[in-house]
Amino acid sequence: MTKYASVQTNLPGPKAGELLERRHRIVPDAVSYGIPTFVEHAEGARVQDVDGNTFIDFAGAIGTINVGHCHPKVKAALHEQVEQYIHTGFNVMMYEPYIELAEKLAALSPGDFDKKVLLQNSGAEAVENAVKVARKYTGRQGIVTFTNGFHGRTLMAMTMTSKVKPYKFGFGPFAPEVYQAPFPYPYRRPMEMSEEAYNNYMIEEFKKFFLTEAAPETIAAVVMEPVQGEGGFIVPDPSFVQAVKAFCEEHGILFVADEIQTGFGRTGAYFGIEHYDVVPDLITVSKSLGAGTPISGVIGRQDIMDAAGPGELGGTYGGSPLGCRAALAVLQVMEEEQLNERANAIGGRVRERLLHLSSTYECIGDIRGLGAMVAVEIVSDREQKAPAKDLTKAILANAQERGLLVLGAGLYGNVIRFLMPLVITDNELEEGLDILEQAIHVCTPQYV
Repeated sequence: MTKYASVQTNLPGPKAGELLERRHRIVPDAVSYGIPTFVEHAEGARVQDVDGNTFIDFAGAIGTINVGHCHPKVKAALHEQVEQYIHTGFNVMMYEPYIELAEKLAALSPGDFDKKVLLQNSGAEAVENAVKVARKYTGRQGIVTFTNGFHGRTLMAMTMTSKVKPYKFGFGPFAPEVYQAPFPYPYRRPMEMSEEAYNNYMIEEFKKFFLTEAAPETIAAVVMEPVQGEGGFIVPDPSFVQAVKAFCEEHGILFVADEIQTGFGRTGAYFGIEHYDVVPDLITVSKSLGAGTPISGVIGRQDIMDAAGPGELGGTYGGSPLGCRAALAVLQVMEEEQLNERANAIGGRVRERLLHLSSTYECIGDIRGLGAMVAVEIVSDREQKAPAKDLTKAILANAQERGLLVLGAGLYGNVIRFLMPLVITDNELEEGLDILEQAIHVCTPQYV
């Protein structure tokens, strides 16, 4: 069988080492990197660096490359758009790709009601605008997010994010009227609690939150990731999500699904919220919508989206023609190549391999996810579920040295998450999983 990963130099290699020195001289250290090398070429689920090393991509540029690197249809759409015009500013002279993309997103998103769509640049910008829209519509100021959640690095999005380091430490004061409600973490529930009892407990804790922390009549929106991304791919029980939505409806609070990492096939559906039989009032989207080009959006009920007046929403590059054309190509690829179905097949295979490994390696504590949005939590003791952050870092580093791009996550830094392009071939997938197994084997000899 053809081998796709090939690392022939130390990391960084000679050329990457020179670039790394330049990088440290000119780029702030606060801009982190996952692997000490630089890309030369990328296609599908493979990446080649400047020293000729090749990697299988299980990171997908943090979940932005569901249709793969440089998909031919995305490249063709971008080339065609560049030949016509690059940018006029939708607030100055409008262009059809914005309208076409908005129409398609409205049609694809859950909810049997009239919708409107605002397009922007980044996930954080989508979150910021969802907050603006919710506040304008409700006349309320309060925003509720959840523990372990991540929503971005701008002031409001950072405030809404749960993890203190590295996202919030030293960057205060934060935006006011933002609260964090408890979110279920099924793997870390009390050992004496059944799953059903735990879900019921977390629902009651959510309701109690509005007695102790914030009055519901002051809250404009509750913002929830259908699967928490940076938090470690934590999947709530449908009953919890449904209870939150019901509470919102009872108290006139908007329910916002943050689909920036879960959207566009990652969970085996266009939107992760589809797994919970819940229809949001607003949805934020970005990442894999643009296949690597900056594009984001807010999809919402027409009456909500129309609450703001002319000029109150927008932005210089919001919904750029390049991003719109790339996104339209992405949606075409998803349909033609049946990537939602492919995500479920990939996720099934990843979970199968991880379950097999768990019979040998005691460090594998939990395997979870929806569709291809799968993660494994690494622990030093299965019974106590003690997070093994250092072991996780060692596994990730060893896997990279063998030619696998893969990322960590989680509140405790002990989760390995899988965000491979959904166009990955079966052979690439198996080789990537083989590399991961080799890395676990080398880093945990005491468990063999």
